Amino acid sequence: MSGRDVYDVTIVGGGPAGLYAAFYAGLREMKTKIIEYHPFLGGKINIYTEKLIWDVGGLAPVTGQQLLEQLIRQGTLFDPTVVLGEKVTSIEKDGDGFALRTASGQLHFSRTVILAVGYGILKPVKLTLEGAERFEGVNLHYTVKSLAHFRGKTVLISGGGHAAVDWADELGEVAEKVYLAYRRGELKGHEATVAKLKKKGVVFLPNTVMERLIPSADGAAVSSVALRRSGKGAAALTELAVDEVVVCHGFENDSELIRSSKVDIRMRGEYWIDGTPHGETSVPGLFAAGDALGYDGKLHLVAGAFQDAANAVNRAKKFLSPEAGDAAMVSSHNERLQEKNQELKKLLFS
Repeated sequence: MSGRDVYDVTIVGGGPAGLYAAFYAGLREMKTKIIEYHPFLGGKINIYTEKLIWDVGGLAPVTGQQLLEQLIRQGTLFDPTVVLGEKVTSIEKDGDGFALRTASGQLHFSRTVILAVGYGILKPVKLTLEGAERFEGVNLHYTVKSLAHFRGKTVLISGGGHAAVDWADELGEVAEKVYLAYRRGELKGHEATVAKLKKKGVVFLPNTVMERLIPSADGAAVSSVALRRSGKGAAALTELAVDEVVVCHGFENDSELIRSSKVDIRMRGEYWIDGTPHGETSVPGLFAAGDALGYDGKLHLVAGAFQDAANAVNRAKKFLSPEAGDAAMVSSHNERLQEKNQELKKLLFS
């Protein structure tokens, strides 16, 4: 690897696990790079910027946006190299390290790798109805960026999983009327949230699918939706006037990286990389953290991603330097943070 720009650790994925891994690698004085497919950091939290998050210790509650900003600030504290809008398509051995190939044809060289790719690149499953794409960004949405945008409006949500139920719960407090159409008879969301929907006036339309988007007179937006309902005694087709449509039909998982890599990454089921609670995988020098990692006793929470990330970094450090300590010194005694603390105090109290 001589003559190349080689990193101690390259983290694939810039979500919560990847960002905390970058922070912790900085504590351990490792030359660090993050490669993120999207043109922004933060991963899946970008889908839920206005939701309240309660399951991060000591930060309850915090909005997705607040958590996002704090994670990015923390993750970039030690100035890792950040590559955005770049898709890693394969990983191969290169001497005593790895070469990471990207969709643009670039090669990135690293002594160790941490995969923090979640369940793979997540792309919302889009409507295949005729003309749907022309309403995207107008009044057809695949996520909710601003609750205020829906205030006082009639909203149709299509879907019945956790995301659809959660958004129905949130929008039930600001919208004039919320309809929740689902192709099955029962919703999949958390029981407590489903129970709240009726109290908030959300109208559940079971066994119902969108058949056609009907444009406004000028063709600029969706003005109503033709719905088809199945089941005995149900009307074959009805039309519902709407101001906004939110589609929650799940995500497509792009797992090309795992399939195309020239190293033997063992999987646990369809989505998880088989590993240990320390982030070790079947490939020496290649580690995993966050939702990408599977092991007995794994709990898929944001809070758990931080433990995974620190463990993976510690194992990567030991892989490179067997004589290194097992973990970074805690923040109250870590010299690297003491320097940062002094800088922050000057900014805060000057």
